[in-house]
Amino acid sequence: MTVTEETAPASHYDRIGGASSVKAAVELFYDKVLVDPELAGYFSDVDMVGQRRHLALMLTTVLGGPDGYTGRGLAEAHQPLNIPVEHYAKVGEHLTVTLAELGVPADILADVQAVLGQVQDQVVARENRSGA
Repeated sequence: MTVTEETAPASHYDRIGGASSVKAAVELFYDKVLVDPELAGYFSDVDMVGQRRHLALMLTTVLGGPDGYTGRGLAEAHQPLNIPVEHYAKVGEHLTVTLAELGVPADILADVQAVLGQVQDQVVARENRSGA
């Protein structure tokens, strides 16, 4: 038996509604992050149009949608920012809350949280990691 589109399980990306849902999540996420006094400073000199586009492409990939991300790697983009683990956790919390507010199912939230755990060491500054 061959797997057809009809029998293949939908990706998380398709399940949440595709590009329009990812765009809505990115907009709401940055609405939260940019008013968070502990996090807003990271974005003061950032082109937010480009930043939103990068996150949308990255989130699309994480959710199993089309992989169109061609930006810098996580470590290259984040290590110079000297991000402490507490700030990384707050960003993850904002993302989780955003997705939950938009009705993303619990199994997808759990998978996103797992990815956040897997990439933490690429984002958090080396000297700020536990056990470093």
